[in-house]
Amino acid sequence: MLTRKKISIASVLVMFLLACQQPATQVKLPLEGTWQLVAATSKEKDSTKSTFNPDVKMIKIINASHFAFFSHDLNQGKDSLKAQFSAGGGTYELKDSTYTEHLEYFNQRQWEGGNFSFTIHIKSDTLVQEGIEKVEKLGIDHIIRETYIRVKP
Repeated sequence: MLTRKKISIASVLVMFLLACQQPATQVKLPLEGTWQLVAATSKEKDSTKSTFNPDVKMIKIINASHFAFFSHDLNQGKDSLKAQFSAGGGTYELKDSTYTEHLEYFNQRQWEGGNFSFTIHIKSDTLVQEGIEKVEKLGIDHIIRETYIRVKP
């Protein structure tokens, strides 16, 4: 037989458990945010080279469904790097540690429509992505590794 005291305790316990649960819509991926490129390499066959240029700033912005990236020279177009501006974006999928970009927009139009899958690792404020970039019509087929740090608001 249930007493009023047992019912009251059970009711309080149920309310407490419900109050502790967060709605799924409030959960944010640790991937979401603004990231700045701090290192990059490209590996083709047995050769690995750095593709990071400290005179060019690149950021990647990732929200719940889309990504965008922008890069430009830090000398405001006053030297040979002025042609280094690039921008692109599209949608992405994230399944466990596999991050796949579906590139819809890019100022180098031959890359548009490409799908690029990367393995990602996030530790603290550092994001590392590594995977194959392959664009047959441009003869590009290499493994890239990019390291980003989270940009603080």
